[in-house]
Amino acid sequence: MNWYLQSGKDSDVAISTRIRFARNLNGFKFNLENKEEIEKLENKIKENLYAIGYGLKFFRLKDIDDITKVSLVEKNIISPDFISDKNEMGSILINDEENICIMINEEDHLRIQVFCPGLDLTNTLNLAIEIDEKLGEILGYAVSKKYGYLTSCPSNCGTGLRASVMLHMPALKLTGSIEKVFRAINNFGINIRGIYGENSKSIGDIFQISNEQTLGMTETEIVNNLRIIVEKIIKQERSARKFLSKDSIKLEDKIYRSYGILSNCRKISSNEMLELLSDVKLGTDLGILKELTDFKVLKLYTFTKPASLQKYLSKPLDTAERDIKRAEVIKEIIK
Repeated sequence: MNWYLQSGKDSDVAISTRIRFARNLNGFKFNLENKEEIEKLENKIKENLYAIGYGLKFFRLKDIDDITKVSLVEKNIISPDFISDKNEMGSILINDEENICIMINEEDHLRIQVFCPGLDLTNTLNLAIEIDEKLGEILGYAVSKKYGYLTSCPSNCGTGLRASVMLHMPALKLTGSIEKVFRAINNFGINIRGIYGENSKSIGDIFQISNEQTLGMTETEIVNNLRIIVEKIIKQERSARKFLSKDSIKLEDKIYRSYGILSNCRKISSNEMLELLSDVKLGTDLGILKELTDFKVLKLYTFTKPASLQKYLSKPLDTAERDIKRAEVIKEIIK
């Protein structure tokens, strides 16, 4: 089963964990745009694909249909900029479970990514390091004794590590405490971003929390610092949920109104669905809404976004058709 259809530790608040390493190879210019150089880079990787292992398969972006590419963005497996800026020059290595995805020729030659459900920074980091070290031995990285791993953007130098956790924080938003929490986080060098990373907005009360500093700290120190912050946020969110539960009728009414719309609508947009699903997930996690399981909530999150919906139904749909079919798929999953 794909990782994004599974629950993990602290999944009531922590939706997923990602570890990403930015790496560049020796013998290649940074920010490749020359087709011959890009092909040379791809060939070097493809020639070593068996040795790399992990069930990874090679795909050029230009050979992947648009719906599939956007569905990978919707699942946070590749970045939105990657498919818009590097559509003719990028490629990926990905396994069947989709918990390992390496973006080739994004901002750097390699963006090594490992994902898992819930909050599990340690095991995700360990697997990412294992993959990273193997790739380094096989392909050869650009490294400086003074600055560590060299990257296209100086802000990624050093470890080249970006650790992030996707958090669902509806109670902090409802109680008006979320801005206070965010201000406190900023003092610790932590980034708060929307659901699709940099320059994206939060949809459905989901936020991405990640480290800012990559230089002058070890990978373990970066991850441990992020874990401390994330665990404090989770604690704050759970406290806010307890506070909301004091007015049980008001909270239950909000949750069941959202569930009622999802259960009975005849058409619905993706953004409206995600906003309503935030209430429904909250109700499921608190044990208020017993009509749904965690697995069904995850299916709703996964298969109702525009491109993923079309993949699920195996046919292209325009916006109006998607809104109608989304309502039908929601009913199918809920029943």
